[in-house]
Amino acid sequence: MASENEIRQAFREQVVAGELLGSPFTSRLGRLMLARLDRSTAVGRRILSWEGDPSTRGDIVPTRLAGALHALVIDGKDDNLKAAYPPNNVTDDALWAAILQALETHETFILERLDFAPQTNEVRRSSALLAGFLTVAELLGKPLILSEFGASMGLNLNWDRYRYDLGGFLWGDPSSPVELTPDWEGPPPPRAAITVRDRAGCDLNPLDPHSPQDSLRLLSYLWADQTDRVVRTRAALDIARQHKAPVEKGDALAWLRDERLKTLQPGTVHVVFHSIAWQYLPPAARMLGESIIAEAGERATAEAPLARLQMEMDDNPNSASLSLQIWPTGETRELARVDPHGRWVKWKGWEI
Repeated sequence: MASENEIRQAFREQVVAGELLGSPFTSRLGRLMLARLDRSTAVGRRILSWEGDPSTRGDIVPTRLAGALHALVIDGKDDNLKAAYPPNNVTDDALWAAILQALETHETFILERLDFAPQTNEVRRSSALLAGFLTVAELLGKPLILSEFGASMGLNLNWDRYRYDLGGFLWGDPSSPVELTPDWEGPPPPRAAITVRDRAGCDLNPLDPHSPQDSLRLLSYLWADQTDRVVRTRAALDIARQHKAPVEKGDALAWLRDERLKTLQPGTVHVVFHSIAWQYLPPAARMLGESIIAEAGERATAEAPLARLQMEMDDNPNSASLSLQIWPTGETRELARVDPHGRWVKWKGWEI
C-alpha cells in the first residue's frame, strides 16, 4: 500500500502538470484534493489507501479521479457539479461542496472508474508524428506500414486524414474537421511523397469510437477547462467512425514480435511508433520491447527497412523528445522537442 504522503505527492504532481500544460482548473483540483480530501467518503478512503503506485508514472490516481468527475459533467449526470465546473467560475468552497456531493451521490460510478487506467488519445501529437513520417518517407522513399504501440482508440493512426499548418507548411485534407496548428519553431519538415500501405495498432484496452461509453471515457480524461481539446477530439472521433483504424486488444509487445515484425515486407518501410506510451511499461517490459525492435532491426535490409518513431518523455520535465531510428544502419536522431500535448514543436530535423 502506498503511504499517504506518496498519494498526496501524486496530487502535487497534478498541480504542476496543470500549470505546465495550460490547465489552471486541473491545478486547482489538485490543490483542493491536497487540502480537503479525507477518509469521510468511500472514494476518499479508497484513494488514501491506494494499493499500487499512485504517481504520474504509475496508476495516475489524480487523473482517474478527475476523469470520473469530468464524465459526470460531460454526460449530464450531475447538474450541481456541472454548474461548478468550467466555464463557470465559483469559489473553492462551492466547488468542493459540489465535488463532495458527487463523491457521495455517485459513489458506485466513481469507485468503478477508479479501477480503470486513464486513456487519452491526444490528437495534437499527430503534428510532430506527421513531420516524423515525412522524414521517414524522404529518407527511405518507400510506402509506410504503420504499427502503433499503445494505440488507445487509434485516433493518431488517422494522422493522414487531418489538416495541418506547421509554421506555414500546409499538409493534409483541407476539408478535414480536425485542424492542427501547433506553435512551430525551426525549419519546415520535408515535403516528401507519402503513401500508407497498411496501418494497425495494439492496446491492452482499446476503445471503440462507435461505443458511446468508450467515447465518453476518452473525453472524460481531457482536462475540463481545455474545451478546444474536447472539440478537436470529438471531430477526430467522427473521422474514426468513418475510417476506423484496426486496434487489437492484447499485449502490444507480443503483437509486435509475433505478428507485425515477424516478417519485414520488401518494397515498404515498417514504422513502429508510439507517443507518451512507452514510459508506462514496467522496466522489464521496456527492456523486452527494446530487444524485440532491435532484433527486427537486425533483419532489416535496404529493400525492407525498419523505422522507430517515438515521442516520449525523458529527463526534461517540460517537453517530450521526438526521435527517429532507422535500420539497417541503426542511426538515431532527435528530430524535435515537443510539448507533451502537442501545443508546440521545436523542430530540428534529421540533418543537424
